[in-house]
Amino acid sequence: LSLYDATCQIAQDIAEKIQERNRYQRNGESSAKLNVIIRSSLQNLREKIDQLKDLLLRAVSTRQITQLEGDRRQNLVDDLLTRQKQLQASYKNEGTEPDVIRSSLMTGGVKRGVTNPWLLEESEETRGLGFDDLRQQQQRIIEEQDAGLDALSSIISRQKQMGQEIGNELDEQNEIIDDLTNLVENTDDKLRNQTRHVKMVDKKSTSCG
Repeated sequence: LSLYDATCQIAQDIAEKIQERNRYQRNGESSAKLNVIIRSSLQNLREKIDQLKDLLLRAVSTRQITQLEGDRRQNLVDDLLTRQKQLQASYKNEGTEPDVIRSSLMTGGVKRGVTNPWLLEESEETRGLGFDDLRQQQQRIIEEQDAGLDALSSIISRQKQMGQEIGNELDEQNEIIDDLTNLVENTDDKLRNQTRHVKMVDKKSTSCG
């Protein structure tokens, strides 16, 4: 991480030195000393990038970081390689204008108060953990999720059983209501028959009187 910071700082310093050299050239002043410094810094930048590539390859191969994190950091190294080529071209007065290069470097370089992008996606829970630790942590999370799913499944099963019991109870209640309805209808029929019989007896009794 410190090597990545130092490499970004070197790239930023080179961009500033190229700007200063070009300003001297426009003013007709000697820029030979700056050219020597820039050339040496470009060589140093290339060596630092090579070191970063080797360290990153070792970290991935020994599983100090995950493959996903290794791919993300590789993209950062590739960005540094692109900047190195742009600076080399600018040093030789080829290709991209120095102002554009310096602007891009200032955007991606080391600035005070900016989080190192090397650790941008690392969370506090996984930072500093090796591959085996990460695998154990993932396994623990999976087991917790499985336990939660088992508990949820048990709750759903109980709710399903309760629903079935409620449905059975409703069926029994409906049968009882049907029986009561039939009983009421039979009683009503009997009551109407008895009423007609009473009226008939009353009528006969009146005629006899």
